[in-house]
Amino acid sequence: MRIISSACIALFLTFVATGLSQDRPNIILVMADDLGWGDVGFNGNTLIHTPHLDAMAANGLVFNRFYAAGPVCSPTRGSCLTGRHPVRLGIPYANSGHLRPEEETLAEIVKVQGYATGHFGKWHLGTLTKTVIEANRGGPRGAAHFSPPQAHGFDICIATESKVPTHDPMRKPKTYCKGESLKIGWDAIVDQAQSEHYRTHYWDETGTMVVDKLLGDDSKVIMDRALPFIEKSVAGKKPFFSVIWFHAPHLPVVASEAHRDLYKKLDLHHRNYYGCISAIDEQIGRLRGTLRDLKVADNTMIWFCSDNGPEGNAKSPGSSGPFRGRKRSLYEGGVRVPGVLEWPSKITKAVKTEFPAVTSDYLPTILSALGLPASKRTLDGIDLMPLILGNKKERQRSEAIGFHSGNQLTWNTHQYKLVHDDKKDTTELYDLQADPSETQDLANSMPAKVTELKAALIAWKEACAKSARGED
Repeated sequence: MRIISSACIALFLTFVATGLSQDRPNIILVMADDLGWGDVGFNGNTLIHTPHLDAMAANGLVFNRFYAAGPVCSPTRGSCLTGRHPVRLGIPYANSGHLRPEEETLAEIVKVQGYATGHFGKWHLGTLTKTVIEANRGGPRGAAHFSPPQAHGFDICIATESKVPTHDPMRKPKTYCKGESLKIGWDAIVDQAQSEHYRTHYWDETGTMVVDKLLGDDSKVIMDRALPFIEKSVAGKKPFFSVIWFHAPHLPVVASEAHRDLYKKLDLHHRNYYGCISAIDEQIGRLRGTLRDLKVADNTMIWFCSDNGPEGNAKSPGSSGPFRGRKRSLYEGGVRVPGVLEWPSKITKAVKTEFPAVTSDYLPTILSALGLPASKRTLDGIDLMPLILGNKKERQRSEAIGFHSGNQLTWNTHQYKLVHDDKKDTTELYDLQADPSETQDLANSMPAKVTELKAALIAWKEACAKSARGED
């Protein structure tokens, strides 16, 4: 019998932990902010230039029914990293709660497996400073919600607490021209002497304020930090997990002259909104090109989505496509968002699916892709690997997707959607397969289905409340 020394065992475990196996995919989660389902070419938009996103979709898996877990930003972001519904996390709305230390994040899980981990862009899952008053809650006023990326498994980061202008992210004009406003946006600043600080900062993993290389397109500012992280990881033969969360096209929208000139016949708000989406697309092109140059594109999964539907009303630039509702609403237009996965080694031809998926599915799917056991936490997401591998295209999603935001609750099965308002005590029912625009309320004609789905929704709501209290 051969005796293996403890040193050899340690060496083997170290090798396994470093993730050098070539079949372990790199993982990138890319998210736009307030991008509508209908704001991209691969969902039928013919006005906004998104050639790189369209190429990504033409090479990957497009989800026609991809959902953000919440109709506003913070909740959805929490679901991406934990696989759990935002109310279960104690992050029910934007600027509420924070990512708690007891939550298990994707970054923490893959870091143990030897992955390099980096977060770049908007965080919005807690404050980033206890000393400097900034953004929505930063400084002493929000010290109880201090919860930066480095506390949740990220090796490096450059992050903001919340929104920033989408061009010259730390600056705003001292005076505004006609049509410009602090809330909506402005044409890019030409003379920095006529600008002042926006009151929000980028922070790194040491808690240091970032002050250099912050002029120009904000999406490029973010990608300029993300790409060196990826290059260093590849050079060090380490798999990487990179979260790239753009601020665009969240208000205030500002675009460079080159990007807004693509739409120069439009009014200020539209040309800046469309321009900053094209700026995102340009950076997606840089990302995909870098992965190809590094020869790691085939074994890298890139997930792209938005955190919720578009801001404003029907007269605003963002498009929710044919769907009812917008940001802050749990009708389809508020939570159904662009969703695509590119992973050339596993997805070898373009596929479009009607299978419902949600941001909470990221964690269980990635665990499955890595061959790791399912989380013991109560999850709201499911493993999408059978779908990705082509084994589940026609099968219905057996697990409903629950949504809860304020007084609004919905319960989405593969076919039906129950809409309930706690405050008004009203209930609606829609057949999403026959009526995705939610125009025909079937509640009165299908009372048995309403009773069935409402019972499931109430049970799920109570389970989420139990988790929020730390009882699961």
